[in-house]
Parts: sequence; structure tokens; C-alpha cells
Amino acid sequence: MKRIIISALLVMIAINSKAQEEGERRVITTAVPFVLIAADARAAGMGDMGVATSVDAFSQQWNPAKYAFSETKQGIGVTYTPYLSQLVNDIFLGNVTYFNRINERSAIGASFKYFSLGDIELRDTAEQIPLIQSPNELTVDVSYSLRLSERFSMAIAGRYLRSDLKLQVSDEDATAGNSFAVDIAGYYQSEEVTYNDFDGRWRGGFNISNIGPKIKYDEVGQENFLPTNLRLGGGFDFLLDAYNRVGVTAEVNKLLVPTPPVRDQDGNIIRGEDDDVTFFKGIFQSFGDAPDGFKEELKEFTWALGVEYVYQDSFSLRTGYFNESDLKGSRKFASLGAGFKYTSINIDISYLFSTSKVRSPLEGTLRFGLTFNFGDEAYSEY
Repeated sequence: MKRIIISALLVMIAINSKAQEEGERRVITTAVPFVLIAADARAAGMGDMGVATSVDAFSQQWNPAKYAFSETKQGIGVTYTPYLSQLVNDIFLGNVTYFNRINERSAIGASFKYFSLGDIELRDTAEQIPLIQSPNELTVDVSYSLRLSERFSMAIAGRYLRSDLKLQVSDEDATAGNSFAVDIAGYYQSEEVTYNDFDGRWRGGFNISNIGPKIKYDEVGQENFLPTNLRLGGGFDFLLDAYNRVGVTAEVNKLLVPTPPVRDQDGNIIRGEDDDVTFFKGIFQSFGDAPDGFKEELKEFTWALGVEYVYQDSFSLRTGYFNESDLKGSRKFASLGAGFKYTSINIDISYLFSTSKVRSPLEGTLRFGLTFNFGDEAYSEY
């Protein structure tokens, strides 16, 4: 049996491309798309956002610069997300994150993310003893954040990515794809501002994530872009009184990966630009290479809105909405979530409702997160 490469199929599942809708679709596909899935239940409960929300243990994925504003000395977060749970029971995304605010100005973070695609049985006949393969992907990353002023911090993160999706059957030389990447992030959190009936504070953040070389699954095969991604967000906390707080946040995202051009039957480019470029050139090219011009470029931005109500820092209710153009993936969903705090332990859950004609792989899935905080209120920001 020939060596089988399943990465393209998994990419299509992960971004939930809309293959039956009318119109010309140019869905941008990348390697390791699982790194863009919300691994923690808090972010998932607010429409998969986190670049400008308040700091928590899982800021490593969204914006590690937030760690420099943590009032907790250190913490460990663990999450578990079943994937395609209505079809199979052995595909999941797991994540472990650790952070430590080492002093008044700086903090470090680290995380390990593992995406299991379950067990796959390979056989030539029904009577043959199957060969069990377990494709998987993983990342390991570390970050350092530093406050450059009283209210603004920046961070840099380094990441190792491994994508082992080849099913090693007759070719014993099949290997996993490997790459590395960096993130550059910033976060702003204002002083408390007094209004007529309440106090408030502003939040803002950005993160350019997964900047790194392409992954190659084959010695002679095509190289695949990493999901280099730009996140921009802003929010406001309504501090209603000493016990009640409402946070409202908005976020936009864009993949910094070239758009596939329109080609004729001979492979010649009719519209758009050649997408066979280096990852660095692809970042800048991605802002202006859509075959249908600026109108199509705008469709490559996704947006999300989220609201979080917090009572006495011990109970939270969340909701959010995520939207993507029908021609660029058609991910549209609403989400609900809740959080509970008991002493130094936080428990978060979330649930997703797809609003697209194409159902999300996470439809009907409960996501769980558990955080252990150490040194509560070690730092005071207000």
C-alpha cells in the first residue's frame, strides 16, 4: 500500500470549508491548523477570542503579554476539548499551560498542546490483521513578557511544531513535519476611569503568531505555510460596583498567508499573485494578493464579539459570536460559557452553537478547563 498523506483532509475539516455553496471560494489552507482552535473554555465561551481580554492562565495562546499584568504570582491551566465528538470518541485537543510573574515588570509562560487524531486501522483485506496508526500533532512553546511602561507590555514567544500525519505503511522512511515559529504580542490596560454611574477600564492587544518556516511532509512534496495569524482586539470593563463587573470585547483576525491565485487549465495565473513564495514574503503579500482585489481581502478578516459578567471574582457567565465569510471558510457560531472559582481553583466550561449551513466540528461539544493559581493577589494593579 502506498504511503498516505492525510494532512490536506484534516486541514479542510479544521477550517470547516464550505464546499457546496454558490460562488467562487478561495479558502486559505495551512499546515497545523489545530493551533488556531481555542484550547481553553474561557476564550471559547466568548467566541474564540482572547487577545484583549483580561489576563488568565491561558493567555499563552492568545497574548502572552498579558501575563505581565497578572495579579496572581503563578498558575497552571489544563484543558480538554473533544473534537468531532458526534462522530468519533478518540479525537481530542489537550493543553497544559504554566505562567509565572517573576517580578513587577516581567513574566514567563510555557505550554504544551497535543492534537490526537485517534487510531486508524489499515488493512488490504477484511481478514487481515489491521495495522494501527495514531497520527497526531503537537506544539511546545515558551514566552517572556515585559512591561515597557506602567500600562503597556510586550512579549515574544518561541514555538516548536511537529505534525505527524503520515501513515507509515510500506514506506518505513516516512517522517513527521517539523518547524519552529515565533509570536510578537502587545497588551494595554488602562487605569480605572470614573464615569457618572460606574468606573471602567480600557483594554487593547495585538498578536502576530506562528511566524516561521513552512512545513514539508515529503522530500519531493509541496511545502505548507504555517498559520501565521494577526489578531487585533479591544475591550472595556464596566466596573458596576465592588462585586459586579461586565467586560465587552471585540476582535478581528487575518491569516497572513497568501491567497491561492486563479489559474487556467495549464496552471498559468489568470488573476492574483503566485503563492509559491517564502513565508516572510507571504506575510506582506497576504494583504494585497486576493484575485478579486480589496473586496476579497476584506472577506479574509474574521471578527468576534464577546461579553463576560463576573460576580465577586468567583462566578462568571460568558457569551460570544464568531463570524467568517462564506467564501473563506464559513465558520459562524455562537457560544456560551461559565466559570467558577473555589479558593485557588478555577473551573471553566463552554458550549458552541453553529449558525452556519456547515456544522462546526465542535458543535454540541462541552469544553473544560481547570486552573490552579498559586500566590493569589501577589500583585495589585488597582
